[in-house]
Amino acid sequence: GNFVMSLAVGSELPSVTVQENNPGESHNLKELFGTKKGILFGVPGAFTPGCHKSHLPGYVQDFDKFTAKGVELIACIATNDAFVMAAWGEAQNTAGKVRMLSDAGMAFTKAAGLEIDIAPLGGVRCKRFALVVEGGKITHLDVEPDGGGLTCSLSNAILAKL
Repeated sequence: GNFVMSLAVGSELPSVTVQENNPGESHNLKELFGTKKGILFGVPGAFTPGCHKSHLPGYVQDFDKFTAKGVELIACIATNDAFVMAAWGEAQNTAGKVRMLSDAGMAFTKAAGLEIDIAPLGGVRCKRFALVVEGGKITHLDVEPDGGGLTCSLSNAILAKL
């Protein structure tokens, strides 16, 4: 499909509901970040090789480098359900470092215009991206050109932008 991205530098995070830990625990994404300096990165799927081996671990390993640059919140979002995101977080030791958010209803992915159809993963998922938000506004945004590659949204690339 032809999806139009609505996220942009200078725009606010969409006011959408996401889940954490289980489907009954909801957060408003915009309120979760509030006025904090934060990083939100998205992946097409939990446990998929690129996301599992390099994308998420980079943010976990570089946690101290991010906090040294004033980052107060790092969150990972994918369209997997909250149970899967929580299990993936446990497998990657994200506790206290990266919040694992579920966009199972695709409220964020659709509001952001980040849909990508990945047939092997069973349909529409969220493109791989990373953004920096500060004072409620997006200050930096990188979306992988092909939606799934690993170039500009890795932790080292985002660290360099802070």
